Amino acid sequence: MKIKIIADSSADLNSLQGCAFESVPLKIITDEKEYVDDEDLDVDGMISDLQKYKGVSRSSCPNTQEWIDAFEDYDGVFCVTITSGLSGSCNAASIAVREYLETYPQKKGYVIDSLSAGSEITLIVEKLSELILQGLGFDEIKEKIIEYKRRTHLIFCLESLRNLANNGRCNPAVAKFAGILGIRIVGKASLEGTLEITDKARGEEKALRTIFKNMIAGGYAGEKIRIHHCRNIQAAKKLEEMIKKEFRNAVVKIQETRALCSFYAEAGGLLVGYEGAVKA
Repeated sequence: MKIKIIADSSADLNSLQGCAFESVPLKIITDEKEYVDDEDLDVDGMISDLQKYKGVSRSSCPNTQEWIDAFEDYDGVFCVTITSGLSGSCNAASIAVREYLETYPQKKGYVIDSLSAGSEITLIVEKLSELILQGLGFDEIKEKIIEYKRRTHLIFCLESLRNLANNGRCNPAVAKFAGILGIRIVGKASLEGTLEITDKARGEEKALRTIFKNMIAGGYAGEKIRIHHCRNIQAAKKLEEMIKKEFRNAVVKIQETRALCSFYAEAGGLLVGYEGAVKA
């Protein structure tokens, strides 16, 4: 059975080794320009543009046809989306799969609402790839990924919440704290797929200690971690050092955010996806 993974670009992935994969781009839209979150986009250029831009900006999810176009002639497709609590991408993917299966009833399709973004979606996609490469059947992969998703978590640390607040993704009153006197906002993806603020930390060092403390509280014990950063490689490396000091064999990978996650995390932001305890 030929199986393909399709994720929207909130997964921060352009490609995936060893497995059929495609990224369906979200877009960042201003009154002056549209930024398509694909491999050709100059993300640093977009970030610089937006820092100087004073108007309204917003994100736009892939439409149903864009998802369908990515299915091609595969026997089965797994679609992984940014949380339905923040975007219509999951709904568009669900409609696409339903229409696709009505046309081709012999095929299989399943949509995974990550209830998260960024590095937690990366973990889910990587696990799907691992299961496919094991040669498992579609339904068995579906069962295993549902179980796996219960053990993945996202913690974020942001220096600015301007774009989140402007797009109705967080409370404007909370957003005002970010950046004042060096305050970082630390939070997590909730069980409902919303952004839940858990801490306010003054200074980078305290923010990183808070992230690590919250990871431990989430049941982290040395498993896989993905740290995505928006123009903040130094903080990402400091967090990696902190983790490996306690868990020497931890599997940590650091990468830059793509456009969608850069838009919402903004410069200085960190998104930390990790394997931990089953979510309660």
